[in-house]
Amino acid sequence: MKTVVFDLDGTLADTSGDLIAAANACFREMGEGDLLDPVHDASTALHGGRAMLNLGLDRLGRSGETATVDAYYPVLLKAYGGAIDTYTTLYPGAMDAVERLKQDGYRVAICTNKPEALARQLLNSLGVLDAFGSLIGADTLPVRKPDPEPLREAARRAGGHPERCLLVGDTLTDRSTARAAGVPSVLVTFGPNGRGVEALEPEALIDHYDALDDVVRELIG
Repeated sequence: MKTVVFDLDGTLADTSGDLIAAANACFREMGEGDLLDPVHDASTALHGGRAMLNLGLDRLGRSGETATVDAYYPVLLKAYGGAIDTYTTLYPGAMDAVERLKQDGYRVAICTNKPEALARQLLNSLGVLDAFGSLIGADTLPVRKPDPEPLREAARRAGGHPERCLLVGDTLTDRSTARAAGVPSVLVTFGPNGRGVEALEPEALIDHYDALDDVVRELIG
């Protein structure tokens, strides 16, 4: 059984606004105010909570404060969980593409580096959790992307074969994960990194989810 595995942040949904808001809540608690911009810092948001905290601290001239990042990371997760879908939206055509793939006989799954509980909370809030055959988060297994095992396990749990899947994503992490697993990657150009993902040389790029069906058929049959 063939499986199309999706990344979540920056691929299925634009989550950057809520992630930035959670990081800024930490900086306000530090007494520093909002240090990150939801538009200009969107790509950093999709690299995770610690990346956002490090960026803000860098702007304060406090680079390398690992203890501060470690202390505020749980604060960030709590703030994010408390307001996880204020600004988040699914990308146009994403769920239509998912449903078409299922109708064509593909299994669909999610493999994300967001903690699993938060990913489930967000997908449930967006009303799309049940559309996917499996969900693997950052802490579901002992390893996370770019290790290939989360991708493989997402395919297995969805009822597919791990060697007959592809990964739809938006970052170097997704490209590296697919390469490590020996399967194709499709990178979206509508995420925060835009057409910059072209430099990662994936097997395919898509500018809109309307193009995914043909690409999937071409890459995995």
